[in-house]
Amino acid sequence: MSGTSLRVAVVGAGIAGAACARALADAGHAVQVFDKSRGAGGRMSTRRVSLADAVLGLDHGTPCFAATGIDFVDFVEQGQRAGLLARWTPRLAPHREAVPGGAMWVATPDMPALCRALLKDLPLHTLCTVDGVRRSGATWSLESAGATVADGFDAVALAIPPQQAAALLGVHRPDWAARAQAVPMLPVWVLMGMTDAPATGCDWDLALPASGPLALVVRNDAKPARTVLAGQAQWVVHATPDWTGAHLDTPPDQVQAMLQAALADCVGGALAWRFAAVHRWLYATLAAAPNDEPAAGAWWDAGMGLGVCGDALAGGSVEGAWRSGRTLAALVTAAASGDQP
Repeated sequence: MSGTSLRVAVVGAGIAGAACARALADAGHAVQVFDKSRGAGGRMSTRRVSLADAVLGLDHGTPCFAATGIDFVDFVEQGQRAGLLARWTPRLAPHREAVPGGAMWVATPDMPALCRALLKDLPLHTLCTVDGVRRSGATWSLESAGATVADGFDAVALAIPPQQAAALLGVHRPDWAARAQAVPMLPVWVLMGMTDAPATGCDWDLALPASGPLALVVRNDAKPARTVLAGQAQWVVHATPDWTGAHLDTPPDQVQAMLQAALADCVGGALAWRFAAVHRWLYATLAAAPNDEPAAGAWWDAGMGLGVCGDALAGGSVEGAWRSGRTLAALVTAAASGDQP
């Protein structure tokens, strides 16, 4: 790499990739972002559902997040002033007394809005599954389905789940590939939908069941800037990783029925469903932080111009993903300036 302005490809448009791309662009680098999905967001996702009387946005990925570090608190407060983020203090189900930190944050009007804002004015290539990265001389090219989709990059930043990154790292950094493959990411089945309001009453917005198949139950319509329909309730329900693992290959219709029954038990009565669907996140949650991870939360090889970032390298949270992406961007910029540790 030469000069102080680099051409960088960021693979992944979730919060880690978006934060990395924004920081790189702000530092003067030419950035392009690639993602296999239809838009930005990653696991900060919202499923849009058109019904006869409304369009719902069900936040079936990360439903909300906490902010603890001073830098991230400053970032989310700036987002709040810009109308991108809203503070949410949900009513907790009786078995929990408080939300850690006292409040949570949600992006508005949907969860991907934060990533879209970070990527504003940056080239974003969607529906582009990068399945190969090739280095020729001093530059990189990206491949999809055997064809080159972009080339001439000085650096590549992988901001995708570690198991997916491992497949791209193998020929360049086999040690990183082995470490990425070993990061313990767990799957989660998610139920989302709308019912008539519970007949028994439900005076809480968020539940964290202590036992059973459910890990998290959210009243999606209780969150700021979400559609509210009189007499209706909107749900996002996450199964536990253990339950998901036991039903990883169970047909979706059967998973849906089981999770609907579990939700009925949670709210104390049968629910009349107007819409329901399930989604399986294969790499949803971090089981435990790898013992040998560097404190920086990102990997960077300055000689190759290759880096990796993501929530899995920084504790598994939205805040960790944001910080990991910015950390990698800082390492790239330091290398470009000749200020590499």
